[in-house]
Amino acid sequence: MRIKTLGLLAASLLALVATPAQAADGNPLEKTNGFYVDPDANHAVWAGTHPGDTANKIKAAISTKAGARWFDKWRGDITKAVNDYTYAADVVDKLPILVAYNIPGRDCGGHSTGGAGDPRAYRDWISNFAGAIGGKPAVVIIEPDALAQLDCMPASERQTRLDLLKFAAEQFAAKAPNTWAYMDGGNSTWIPAATMADRLNAVGVKSIRGLAINVSNYKTTTDSANYGKAVSAALSSKYGYTKPFVVDTSRNGNGPKGEEWCNPAGRKLGTPSQIGGGAEMLLWVKVPGDSDGKCGIAPDVEAGKFDPNLALRLISGT
Repeated sequence: MRIKTLGLLAASLLALVATPAQAADGNPLEKTNGFYVDPDANHAVWAGTHPGDTANKIKAAISTKAGARWFDKWRGDITKAVNDYTYAADVVDKLPILVAYNIPGRDCGGHSTGGAGDPRAYRDWISNFAGAIGGKPAVVIIEPDALAQLDCMPASERQTRLDLLKFAAEQFAAKAPNTWAYMDGGNSTWIPAATMADRLNAVGVKSIRGLAINVSNYKTTTDSANYGKAVSAALSSKYGYTKPFVVDTSRNGNGPKGEEWCNPAGRKLGTPSQIGGGAEMLLWVKVPGDSDGKCGIAPDVEAGKFDPNLALRLISGT
């Protein structure tokens, strides 16, 4: 009997040890019922404090739709910010979309310049980000533009950027077993697919779910999907694996207007967040109505700030 009891105990311990490995394959879509609508998105807050026809239009077209919440130093304690947000989504059985946007040297000094003060601060920040999600279901977009902008960085800093992105991928793989994390892969006309595949492989995309295409841009879903497929094909031919991708459709309803990207006129809301549609998911990653910077049709609105005129023009496509 003692031998049998020890055998059963050993089997039970093996089952417990195996649980984390099984959880690492957790599918957040199977653990939730639809995407989470951020009640505190800039457009929702504005509409809630400015009653009237404009607010009603914004509520109906934008604030009722699921989109991403972006996280940087402005969120304060990142552990609390991420835990609170993912917990709120988990309580209502919805899948939250989060964007990690705090890489040092962000945006190469452009409109969204900023990021963590140094590599050590970033490692602490992204480690706490992933840990705060823990076992809760989530979708995370890792560092928009960080890989595509590699060429605008001083040559001496590029390897550090790659190392930090690889560290980020490792953190989500290790600490957030029910999260699908996607490394940003630029857009369809920015970096050649084969080059982007090399960069993605260098930062450990193999360890996470896949890549994100068209974040904060206006390329059509078809063009973005074709680019995502080309990058995945390059990963296959060069490194022996493929990866799924998601496409940001928040502002691509009219497609691009040349290469103008900073608050251009004539852009329109695209397909709301959904599963499938030419990619693994179509997601509203960029927050509709939030400015790209002091440029285009919002010359006085800082990056990340909401402007009702931008929102209305995305609704009407003008």
